[in-house]
Amino acid sequence: MVTNNAVPDEAISSSEARSRIFSIVGAATGNLVEWYDFYVYAFTAIYFSSQFFPSGDQTSQLLNTSAIFFAGFLLRPIGSWVFGLIADRYGRKTSMVISVLAMCLGSAIIAVLPTYASIGLGAPILLFLVRVLQGLSVGGEYGTSATYMSEVAIGGRRGFYGSFQYVTLIGGQLLATLVLVILQLFLTQPEMKSWGWRVPFAIGAVVAVVAFFLRRGLHETSTEATRSQKGAGTLGEVFRVSTKNFLIVVGFTAGGSLIFYTFTTYMGKYLVNSAGFSSATATNIMTVVLLVYMLMQPIFGILSDKIGRKTSMILFTGLSALTTVPLMTVIGHTKDPTTAFILITIALAIVSLYTSISGIVKAELFPPQIRALGVGLSYAIGNALFGGSAEYVALQLKTWGLETSFFWYVSAMMAIGFVIALFMPDARKNGYLQGNGMEM
Repeated sequence: MVTNNAVPDEAISSSEARSRIFSIVGAATGNLVEWYDFYVYAFTAIYFSSQFFPSGDQTSQLLNTSAIFFAGFLLRPIGSWVFGLIADRYGRKTSMVISVLAMCLGSAIIAVLPTYASIGLGAPILLFLVRVLQGLSVGGEYGTSATYMSEVAIGGRRGFYGSFQYVTLIGGQLLATLVLVILQLFLTQPEMKSWGWRVPFAIGAVVAVVAFFLRRGLHETSTEATRSQKGAGTLGEVFRVSTKNFLIVVGFTAGGSLIFYTFTTYMGKYLVNSAGFSSATATNIMTVVLLVYMLMQPIFGILSDKIGRKTSMILFTGLSALTTVPLMTVIGHTKDPTTAFILITIALAIVSLYTSISGIVKAELFPPQIRALGVGLSYAIGNALFGGSAEYVALQLKTWGLETSFFWYVSAMMAIGFVIALFMPDARKNGYLQGNGMEM
């Protein structure tokens, strides 16, 4: 059983270590379902965009669905605030259970949502409202799951264990892609646009129910003493204790989220709209890319345990600033699927320096009474403004004939992130998780 006592990591028994690993797996499974449900929208948009926005060419239709995708991101800060407060004041498990139920409900509704042909303008409005619900859910999911995983991880190996947050986050994207690939094998293009796009949402709703029961069995990592502290889970306490760290996380999340969504969710559309690949070929490329990317995370997590989280962030931001423009330019002109796969994989190997430690590097900067709120809200602000807008900005610039400007925009954000990484604290010397697997 996971305990809440401060135990030196070297004194943890093998049974305690196994219990912590089980808790990581349980939390990660729910995380996978949450992100699967959220990303199914991005990957199936190319099929259902005309069902909700029948006017205009393909780019215009994708622009409309991307705007709603962005709206889901804008609700994340509110979700992170609500669920962060719940996690810090009432427990991490409670927050994670509620968030996965909200995501389940959203997917179930989209699976049966009427189209524009049936109810007119009401269709895109309802789609927007459901994405608002899912945006709130995911906004709460990230901070709480990152906090939970950081608190059960074993000292000296936190980078490795923490990397499984993005293993399952990417796994959610991969699962969404695999479901789409299977559907493309058995359904025609008209069938996919007519009703096939609904199937992934229905699957997500069912699997979310399973995740709900798994999360109900998790052990709580926060203590009553921590939860009852004055200011626990409040914004006032966040800015009283950790204003500088909060702004640091917002800063490097802005660039990290932007480049992550550029080379994952947007890349499928980029391969179709700019490189000229078919939808099926682009999906196949991204399926293999995401599998390799997912497997990279523990490797880069282990690397961060060796070289330190700050060094990983400096390498990530510096290399990304230098390579994004040439990589995006060559990808947009290649006609060979293998070449596209290699180039995108190189880009995501660099991004892995960040994503493998995304949760743990933030958790190390906040004390336990405000950790879920501090991690979640700072991430959600940077993610909403820059990660969520990535597709919309890229597509809008393309419609204006300024597609390459997007590449430079990403590079500029990474250059800013590089400066921030140089000044971020070194958690090996003064991190809040230093010395214990769980300090509560």
